Amino acid sequence: VQLMESGGGLVQPGGSLRLSCTASESVFSRDTMGWYRQAPGNQRDLVATITGSGRTNYAASVKGRFTVSRDNAKSAVYLYMENLEPEDTAVYYCNYKMGSGAGSVYIDYWGQGTQVTVSS
Repeated sequence: VQLMESGGGLVQPGGSLRLSCTASESVFSRDTMGWYRQAPGNQRDLVATITGSGRTNYAASVKGRFTVSRDNAKSAVYLYMENLEPEDTAVYYCNYKMGSGAGSVYIDYWGQGTQVTVSS
């Protein structure tokens, strides 16, 4: 499965961006999809995930500012980011946990990443 992200770019503090991620083939609607990010010198951290049933999970630093959603018919997951802060600057990676809807054993698939830079 290949994941293709789009929507990154340069935005001023307080601005908004919408990231999109589409899978190259159908994903199981029960499986979890989501977004992670990695800033220079840091590890890759969870931003937000959404299960097949629509249950969401957010990092504390983005809760209330970011919204994750999915469209199973399009095998896509989205991340709407508002009130962006310089600390949100990172490469954002789409993630698909194939098999997660059936249990605790799954395979992680990653996109190539898209750069988000928040700066005035």
